[in-house]
Amino acid sequence: FRVGSWLRFFFTRAAPIPIEMEQSDCRQVCPLETPATNQQTARGSTVMEPIINVDPLSERPIDCWRKYQKQGRVNEPAKSLRLDTPVHENKVRIVCISDTHEKLDEILPIVPDGDILIHSGDFTNYGDVGEVIKFNAEIGKLPHKHKLVVAGNHELGFEDGEEMTDRQQAALNMLGLDKAYQLLSNCTYICDKQIELYGIKFYGAPWHPMPGYSFYRARGHKILQKWNLIPANTDVLITHTPPLGHGDFNAWSKCDGVLAGCAELLNTVEKRVKPRYHIFGHIHQKHGVTTNGVTTFINAALTDHKLRPEYDPIIFDYPLPPGKTKQDFM
Repeated sequence: FRVGSWLRFFFTRAAPIPIEMEQSDCRQVCPLETPATNQQTARGSTVMEPIINVDPLSERPIDCWRKYQKQGRVNEPAKSLRLDTPVHENKVRIVCISDTHEKLDEILPIVPDGDILIHSGDFTNYGDVGEVIKFNAEIGKLPHKHKLVVAGNHELGFEDGEEMTDRQQAALNMLGLDKAYQLLSNCTYICDKQIELYGIKFYGAPWHPMPGYSFYRARGHKILQKWNLIPANTDVLITHTPPLGHGDFNAWSKCDGVLAGCAELLNTVEKRVKPRYHIFGHIHQKHGVTTNGVTTFINAALTDHKLRPEYDPIIFDYPLPPGKTKQDFM
């Protein structure tokens, strides 16, 4: 992608921020926060959802997970489909990627076709306007009919109300825009929003408990308020951060082998929402698939801790109701 010389100054990268590695039409949707406190049954009556409380060990993830293991919480490896698995008309092929860190152009050749592409955040390193434009052009080259994108902690300046660098602000002003996510015209950017495709309900949220970055919320009550927004009827949950205990072990030397996942997110997933799939990234060394027997957890991070493309996309098929094909949803 070539940017006119009159804008090059504004699109060049600002002074680097140290990266604390955590080993169609565009719709930007980021609505007002209205927590879901009840849900509709199939017959239309309202039932109260389980209330998720803050775990006393929330700020000590390793101790918290040890407690959960003693309680019988399940974390088992799960198989994923081969990338060359044929696509079927009665199943929705979903392709998962995350943490491409300005390397999507190198990864494009290995991204398989499918019906829906999901990117779980960290597609830039610093949220530079030029890199957002480049990412938008690159994701536009992929053939998937629907492309869902959630921001990550490295999408600096994407959070509404967040201060931006003078360089970011000047570049956006020259383009007549308020936020960089408005540049994403080749995908659907989702933030605290549920959308439905092929009868499947997807919900995306960028929040994480890592201080000093965009979309940070402290462990405990602050971040639980964000997870409380997730509707209980969500089929596929997309977050940037992992839940505690699934794809969240950070073996990078600077992190000294910690669990980076969120206890409140895990409890929201396991006790209230119970989606069929939970897709995330953030922790680069734990790419893969696990399950608790109800939800399949997918860490789709594609780069290693040095931001080098390292892993393959992960795909899965979501079966449609009996007798239905994708043509029924056109």
